[in-house]
Amino acid sequence: MAITQISSGNWETLGPAASEIRRKVFIDEQNVPQEEEWDGLDPACQHFLAMLDGQPVGTARLLPDAHIGRVAVLANARGTGIGVLLMQAAIEAARHAGHPQVALSAQVHALAFYERLGFVAHGDEFLDAGIPHREMTLSLD
Repeated sequence: MAITQISSGNWETLGPAASEIRRKVFIDEQNVPQEEEWDGLDPACQHFLAMLDGQPVGTARLLPDAHIGRVAVLANARGTGIGVLLMQAAIEAARHAGHPQVALSAQVHALAFYERLGFVAHGDEFLDAGIPHREMTLSLD
């Protein structure tokens, strides 16, 4: 049985592992330009790191305005529920901080994943780093 652990912290603490996961998923797999991935917002965010059997396999961040972003799980750990655990941790952190809702920009292929967590899509599809996205929100009331 695999053991999953989610930790929360700042960029200084979790950045080295989180940036490696994001590099593999967004830059290597999805061809997101490095200058778009490294947007300078990480030091202001709360970060989440998923460990599977002691190895870092997933990450997400919560911006001060309650946007969740940079949700990434390494290919070998997808389908294990790690993405759900990361999202639940980020949602709970936003709730704990007193935010009335959380928002995210979802890649269109991942809409159903976020809908299962209660997010609602709105607005038109748009391109971010050449990838189709839609805005989504989840009320925390």
